[in-house]
Amino acid sequence: MTFSRRRFLAAGGAGSAAVLLGTSAWDASTTYAAPAAAGNPFTLGVASGDPQYDSVVLWTRLATDPFAVDGKGGMPDRNVRVEYEVALDERFRYVVRRAGVVATPELGHSVHPEIRGLLPDHVYYYRFRTGGHVSTTGRTRTTPHPFASPRQLRFAFASCNAWQDGFFTAYDHMADEDLDLVVHLGDYLYESGVKTNRRGVVTDPRFHGETFDLARYRLQYSLYKAEAPLQAAHAAHPWIHTIDDHEVENNWAGDLSQQDTEPDQDPVVFRARRAAAFQAMYENMPLRHDQMPSGPAVRLHRRLPYGRLADITMLDTRQYRSDQPCGDGDSSTCTDRFNPDNTMLGGKQRAWLLDGFKRSNARWQILGNQAPMGQTDWTPGPETRVWLDPWDGYVAERNKVLGAAQDSGVRNLVVITGDRHQNYALELKRDYDSPESAAVGTEFVGTSITSGGDGADMTPQGQQFLAANEHLKFFNSQRGYVRVTVDQKQWRSDFRVLPYVQTPGATISTRATYVVEDRNPHVHSA
Repeated sequence: MTFSRRRFLAAGGAGSAAVLLGTSAWDASTTYAAPAAAGNPFTLGVASGDPQYDSVVLWTRLATDPFAVDGKGGMPDRNVRVEYEVALDERFRYVVRRAGVVATPELGHSVHPEIRGLLPDHVYYYRFRTGGHVSTTGRTRTTPHPFASPRQLRFAFASCNAWQDGFFTAYDHMADEDLDLVVHLGDYLYESGVKTNRRGVVTDPRFHGETFDLARYRLQYSLYKAEAPLQAAHAAHPWIHTIDDHEVENNWAGDLSQQDTEPDQDPVVFRARRAAAFQAMYENMPLRHDQMPSGPAVRLHRRLPYGRLADITMLDTRQYRSDQPCGDGDSSTCTDRFNPDNTMLGGKQRAWLLDGFKRSNARWQILGNQAPMGQTDWTPGPETRVWLDPWDGYVAERNKVLGAAQDSGVRNLVVITGDRHQNYALELKRDYDSPESAAVGTEFVGTSITSGGDGADMTPQGQQFLAANEHLKFFNSQRGYVRVTVDQKQWRSDFRVLPYVQTPGATISTRATYVVEDRNPHVHSA
């Protein structure tokens, strides 16, 4: 792939601190592992993730036939050794790490080497090799030292990649952005089968029908990860990743499947499905060993500091939640949504989150959140009608979290959210049922990459939302992502949108920019 020059400018002055293990590319005379199988095994690209000040995790998954129906990617039932290099420059003249790792069939021939001992706030380049095949080159970056005060943080956040709803053009544009990292907030894939779709093609029967077992989840990931724009965005920036519902099943909650007639209504069967989904997720994403699943359980809530400027706290609002109140859906009469026993986070994760509020010295507290936290009332007037799957169904816990942020003296709370396939800029109230309740934070909800098709700038629903929610300052329903620039004084969200996704090649533009000033939780247009 081709990268723009600006994204390949390595930071100067690095050589004196780096340990150089070599000053040239792989020696052609050196013997490496035998070829994994006939054909290129790097069909799914490369990626890096969860950057820290001195380390990053790299990823690739070997698959000579990524659409093999058995989910094995055309790979043999044996271990395959994979070499990797990490360098200060894109030509690999100044190599800082060269080693090998074993790709096992038990993990779908994926590898997740964690590279440690790196320099803070530095760009690195990496690639993999097995046999005579060399992967594309990826670019990654470490974060600043925890005691450093970086000038700014630039990142993008995105969600909702429904393959069948359109082309992943937005990721081509994201790959060309000048970013420190990318945050993906869930619905990286959709478990539903793909037949006819808005791309104007009928898909192979292998992708028909809903996803239930490991082979099929692997195949679904291959369908998505084979897309060149998605590979480009992964190769260009380190990602911080979490899941929402569609990585397993729509609107699942804890050990409970969505209410339907499928066999996974039995919690035991659903936990087996969840275990398969989690394993496939780990196999296909740049996650650290700490995020390796154990059956139907995986630790996805974690905190990644960006110097003293920001803490990025990733939440898991699926795995520990109680069932949606009043049978899910939407309601204006559901009193159970105020039940103090209802939880999105579970007790342990909530305690961990609130403890982080007290301990952090960061200027900006960023919560990576799956479904909208702020109230989104459908109906102007005295009636309040809301969806029950997001935080509107768990009001007591929302109030507890937002109240704790204020009481703990969090300087700037900003929640970044996916799921809704719409762009919002809104203010978070300590209690939406109290008219005098002050804003205690800000939320930016990002639209989908493709889910929902082409979309529109304004919709009748958007007009209702703006009329019914005084705290909602912006609405848009096009496709794209949000680009964020954070410095000591201001948070800036650029809503980057495409005019269409059902055909390829769309240009991108900034539909609107909204900002939050330091110590002021009110959002306004730039």
